[in-house]
Amino acid sequence: MNKSTRYLLAAAALGGWAVVLQAQNATAPVSQAIGGIQAVSTTSSYKFFFGTGDAPAGYTKITGDMAYNDTRGYGFDAGTKAAIVSKNNVNLATADKQFYFSTALPEGNYKVTVTMGNPDVATDVSVKAESRRLMLQNVQTKAGEYVTKTFIVNIRTPKYGDGQLVNLKAPRESQKEAWDWDNGLTLEFNGDHPSISDLRIEKVDVPTIYLVGDSTSCDQVTEPFNSWGQTITVFFKPTVAFANHGESGEDAASCLGRHRFDKIWSEMKPGDYLLIQFGHNDMKAPRTLAQYTDALQRIADGTKKAGGTLIIVTPMNRHTFSGNTVTNSLQGYPYAAWQVAKDNQLGCVELNGLSKVLYESFGPDKSEDLFAETSPGKHDGTHHSDFGSYELAKCVILGLQQTKLGINQYIVDDFHFDPAHPDQPSDFKVTPTPRQGTGVDKPPGN
Repeated sequence: MNKSTRYLLAAAALGGWAVVLQAQNATAPVSQAIGGIQAVSTTSSYKFFFGTGDAPAGYTKITGDMAYNDTRGYGFDAGTKAAIVSKNNVNLATADKQFYFSTALPEGNYKVTVTMGNPDVATDVSVKAESRRLMLQNVQTKAGEYVTKTFIVNIRTPKYGDGQLVNLKAPRESQKEAWDWDNGLTLEFNGDHPSISDLRIEKVDVPTIYLVGDSTSCDQVTEPFNSWGQTITVFFKPTVAFANHGESGEDAASCLGRHRFDKIWSEMKPGDYLLIQFGHNDMKAPRTLAQYTDALQRIADGTKKAGGTLIIVTPMNRHTFSGNTVTNSLQGYPYAAWQVAKDNQLGCVELNGLSKVLYESFGPDKSEDLFAETSPGKHDGTHHSDFGSYELAKCVILGLQQTKLGINQYIVDDFHFDPAHPDQPSDFKVTPTPRQGTGVDKPPGN
């Protein structure tokens, strides 16, 4: 019996749940022009007024025809509009379908405070940031009721150090995913009668949780694809930022080569965390298992030097069933990731085992709901649906809880999840982001 087999059997003996290593030091949906938002604002805070009268002191007035442009530095984006309404002493922007609002800002972490509600109708609104990062889920109000919510968004550019740049993939990152790398913040308000009466944005100094991985964890720009990395944001308190630097088709070595980690390490500080999840692309030729292990070790060394805390997430299973049992299609890569975590006394989220339990709880047929439907009745065997990424995000949060690391202080209170008894698709509701263009833009990697 080889090491990988023993590892998988050990995970199964634990119910497929996380093998946890206690760390020693626990201290757009649109294709925009290249670069997305071009303006670099010197303003790091805004208060926006959506009304027909004069804006209160300190607020910037927004009108319904105010489309974003670089000269202004704020406005409705991606060709969407909202009506500006003043009624019963309430001023708001409202629409029958989703709308986007963008603001040019320097890179950093920002606290967004938004008040939602409508004087005439009930609302049920989800808010996404940048490329579909889920920040607020199903905020419901009755007619005439208003709710204020706060969340933290990280925005970034490719620049780091002394004029150096992350080597972005073109045109995927430079055009289709420009919102993830431009000089500004884009918010998507979606759901039933999205309406906002107050929007405030201010730069804040909070810890950052970085994530680097492949297409199964990076920000996916269009439906039907989604990832746990762009859904996990909804499970963190507004006291920490979550910065997803991953990209489709990447492996650990290529991320190092494109300077994705150099960018993170250049700004990392004590109290920050870095989650990494690799394996799906690393196992493809010409990469080898030894190169994979070496790349993970280099990431561990670099993160330690930068003063951050590294947590390794083992790669989730693909939709590979034999009868009612998920079979391992990732060879020795989950074990190798676990071993690097063990050797370096790092936290490890055993998502490979957790995903096995999750998939098997649904069975070979119903578990297809966890994966992106690329055509009627046909599902991708690697990349996940909105619902699937939501359930995998819960698996990751569960695994983080089991590490007993300081990162757990940022998880929302009263979080509980059992992958053997997960949510059902009928229980999940987040209005999909309308697909831009035609066809299915499948992420690289399978």
